[in-house]
Amino acid sequence: MLYAILCYNDEAAVEACSKDEIDAILKKRAAVTQELAAKGKLGPVARLMPTTAATTIRSREPFVIDGPFAETKEQLLGFYIVDCASLEEVIDVARRMKEGEAGSFEIRPLRLFEAGSIAAS
Repeated sequence: MLYAILCYNDEAAVEACSKDEIDAILKKRAAVTQELAAKGKLGPVARLMPTTAATTIRSREPFVIDGPFAETKEQLLGFYIVDCASLEEVIDVARRMKEGEAGSFEIRPLRLFEAGSIAAS
């Protein structure tokens, strides 16, 4: 089954991290993602741009706004798509990736509606 591991944290705190701190986090996560990739279980991974680059379209109001759309302490910063046999397996993967970090990881099962063609281009 496909799962999304959604990474949330205080965007300002993450942006304040030094390059060495970010590199250490990414190195730790790479150990887990490389293992998943070797097993053919790693899908797309993305780090989102800051919320200041966001644009929100609301369905009830006929206008578009720039920037964050909610007053929250944590923002969605990125995600991993993984193929795991069970919820227990994806929880283990997320725990290993998140070890020693602040913020939270949310795990959600995915349903694909359309495969898309971005990867083919």
